[in-house]
Amino acid sequence: MDTTKIPPNPNKKRKTNKNPETTFLINLQSCTKSKDLQTAISLFESALSQNLRLSLHHFNALLYLCSNFATDPSAKDSAIDYGFRVFSHMLSNKAIPNEASVTSIVRLASAKKDGDYAFELIKKMNKDYNLVPRLRTYDPALLCFCENLEAEKAYEVEEHMGSMGVRLEEQEIVALLKVSSESGRGERVYEYLQKLRNSVRCVSEGTAKAIEDWFRGEKATEVKGVSFDEGLVKEAVLKNGGGWHGLGWIGDGKWVSKRGSLDENGKCCCCGHQLVSVDIDDVETEKFAESIAGLAMEREVKANFSEFQDWLEQHADYEAIVDGANIGLYQQNFAEGGFSIPQLDAVVKELYTRNGNKWPLIILHNKRLRSLLENPSHRKLVQEWMDKGVLYMTPHGSNDDWYWLYAAVKLRCLLATNDEMRDHIFELLGTNFFLKWKERHQVRYTFVKCNLKLQLPPPYSSVIQESEKGSWHVPISINNDESSQTWLCITRSTVVESCDKAKALENTETSENGHGLCWNDETLNSCNS
Repeated sequence: MDTTKIPPNPNKKRKTNKNPETTFLINLQSCTKSKDLQTAISLFESALSQNLRLSLHHFNALLYLCSNFATDPSAKDSAIDYGFRVFSHMLSNKAIPNEASVTSIVRLASAKKDGDYAFELIKKMNKDYNLVPRLRTYDPALLCFCENLEAEKAYEVEEHMGSMGVRLEEQEIVALLKVSSESGRGERVYEYLQKLRNSVRCVSEGTAKAIEDWFRGEKATEVKGVSFDEGLVKEAVLKNGGGWHGLGWIGDGKWVSKRGSLDENGKCCCCGHQLVSVDIDDVETEKFAESIAGLAMEREVKANFSEFQDWLEQHADYEAIVDGANIGLYQQNFAEGGFSIPQLDAVVKELYTRNGNKWPLIILHNKRLRSLLENPSHRKLVQEWMDKGVLYMTPHGSNDDWYWLYAAVKLRCLLATNDEMRDHIFELLGTNFFLKWKERHQVRYTFVKCNLKLQLPPPYSSVIQESEKGSWHVPISINNDESSQTWLCITRSTVVESCDKAKALENTETSENGHGLCWNDETLNSCNS
C-alpha cells in the first residue's frame, strides 16, 4: 500500500471564513425557509449591536418574513411593528428599496388597515426610485380599500395600475365589483362585469357568488336601464364580434338569477336564450390583420405579399379559406412526396355546399401547383379551380402560412386546416386574442376510410355573454374544470314572465293536439323579446 503523502498544491486557494455579513444573510434565509420570525429578529438585533454593514438583501429577507406573519393573529402586531422598524432602519442606512421591498411593506401597511400609507408608498417609490410596481405590489392596497368599502380610493388605485400597464385579473376585478355592488354603483358594476368578460372564460365559484349577490340585491333593481335604439344595440353587438354590446344596463325591474345548463347547441335551459359564438371585435381584427401583414412583409418578398393583398381586395367575397398543402398532405407518405388531390377536393366541395354553393379560396404554393398540373390525372380538376378563380398560387420562396392566415383574418371567414398554428411565425404575433380567433374560425377535418368529417367551430362560446335584451349568461368552472360547467342565467323578471307565459301556451297547445312538448324557435324568439 502506497502511503506516500500528496504534497499540497500551492496554487489551490484556501477556504476563507465567511464574513459576518454573509453569515448573517445565510442565517436569515434559513429563518425565512423555516418561517422562524423570532430567531430572525434576534439575529437582526445582534447584527445591529455589532454594527454590521447591512445590504438590501438583509432588509428584504426580514421584511418578507415580517409580511408573511402579518396575517397571523398570534404574531400579527409584533410582525407589523417590527417590519416598519426594519424599513425605517433600511431608509436611514441609505439602502435603496426595490420592488420586493415595497411589496413587503405595502402588505404590512394593508394588514394594519392603512391602505392610504400603502398606496402613497407605491406612488412615492415609483416617483423617487423609478420603480415599476407589479400586480402583487398593488394588490394589498387595492384589496384593503375594497374590504374597507372605500370605493373611490379603490378606483384611484385601479387607475394608477392602468397608468403603469398593470392588468387586472379575476381576483382584483371581483373585489372592485363587490365594493361597487355594496356601495350601489350600478354603472361601475356593469363596467367590471365587462372587464370580467374580457379577462376570464369561466368564473370561479366565489366570483359567481359575488355576481349573484349583486343581481339579487335591491340596489341592482333600483338601477334603471337606459333606453337604446334596437338597431344601435344590434350594430354594437356586430361590431364587438357578438355576445356583448357594452352600452349599459337595458330594461327595468327585478332581476331573476338561476343556475342551469345549455343544450348542445348553446340554448339556455332557464330562459331559452341562444348563446352565440363570440369573435374578436372590429378593432382587434384590423390590428390582427395588420400585424400579420407587417411580419409577412419583413420575411417575404414585399412586392409578392403586397400583390396578394391587392388581389384579395378585388376578391373579397370568400367565406372560407383552404390550407391546400395541409389537407393534401394529411396522412400521406412524405418520403414519397404523396399529395392527395381527392382529399383536397372533398374538403373544397363540402365547404362549397355548406356555404350556400359559394366556393372557398384554396391557397397552394406554386411548386406544389406545378407538380399537380404535370400529373394528367390531376390537371383537369386543378384547371377547373383556376378557371373559377378559387385558387391562389403563392410565389417561389414564400411561406404560404402567411397567405392563408392573412386571408382568413382579413376576410373574417372560416379557415380549413389542422395546423395548430404553434410554429415560430405564429409565436411572433404574440397576440392574446389569437386563441379566441382560432376557436371561432378554424375548421378541422378527418378522413376515416376516405370519408370526410369536418369539425366546424363550436356553435357557441363558453364565455360571459350579454344579450341584446340585457340578460347575462355566465359560465362557472367547477373545480377548475371547464368540462363540468354550470351556467348562471340572469334576466329581468319581465322577460322571465313572458317566457313562462309562452311556454305555458305552448304546453297547452301541444297537449290539446296530442303532440309531445316542444318549444319551437318562433316561440323562443318571442320569449327572448
